[in-house]
Amino acid sequence: MELRHLKYFVAVAEELHFGRAAERLHMAQPPLSQQIKKLEEELDVQLFNRTKRKVELTPAGALFLDEARLTLQQADRAKRIAVEAKAGIRGRLRIGFVTSACYSILPMLIRRFRQEHPFVDLDMLELTPQQQIEAMEQGTLDAGLLRPPVGPSCLLTKTLFEEPVLLALPSDHRMANEQAIDLRKMAEEPFVMFPRHHGPGIYDIIMKACHDSGFTPNVSYAPNQMQTLLAYVAGGLGVALVPQSLFVFHPGQIVYRPLKSKKVKVELAMISRREDENPQLEAFQALSAEVGREYASQFRRTPR
Repeated sequence: MELRHLKYFVAVAEELHFGRAAERLHMAQPPLSQQIKKLEEELDVQLFNRTKRKVELTPAGALFLDEARLTLQQADRAKRIAVEAKAGIRGRLRIGFVTSACYSILPMLIRRFRQEHPFVDLDMLELTPQQQIEAMEQGTLDAGLLRPPVGPSCLLTKTLFEEPVLLALPSDHRMANEQAIDLRKMAEEPFVMFPRHHGPGIYDIIMKACHDSGFTPNVSYAPNQMQTLLAYVAGGLGVALVPQSLFVFHPGQIVYRPLKSKKVKVELAMISRREDENPQLEAFQALSAEVGREYASQFRRTPR
């Protein structure tokens, strides 16, 4: 039994006339009658009572009509979903992200994507950069938001925005009233940094900035989450170099200051597989770039 047989049956059942049903289906009447007869033989059920004057559904035919209509509707829906998926209207994306992305573009990106693509489901996974790279290589992730650099050549990396690195100080620190701080003066300070494996990109940038200033930071605490790192700073356990997007945390307990005479920046980038042709992903990438440009425009001012 094929879908066309159900279409033939429904047309005859609704018209209760083989001639009119044949016209509706744009076919001759004899082949239509033959197809209905074959359908009845295949089902071993009489669907119509036929006389010279009229055609009527049998009780079995009436029940079969309801199911045939549902089947055809579901087939039409499946076809429509497939077409919409090809056009990027429907689908599912698996997106990885580092924690710090939550405090910059991620909330706005998700909100706008859901508004513009309501039939594309997003599976959001909070992962370290290395976990994202491994998931991309295994094919279990469509894209990732992380801090470069990214090693594997099979992955495409596109910078979404750059943001300054600020020095986070406890509000009662001796240099908290400075408008900008020379990083060299932090050489003897205890630093709070998360381990390199948790974010090698930003870790390497911070270490290079300290080395360029003539010292290796004395890391006293190494939490695994950025929120914990800032809580340690707020508690007076040390200082930290953090992306500017985090300056909203612990107001009154932490002051955030730009570095004097040294511009240190970190990127947030999107990774994807180079040969991944996915219309939903292309839409997500385009919107990510747009939101990234909008977000970057705010870095023209320095937080106080």
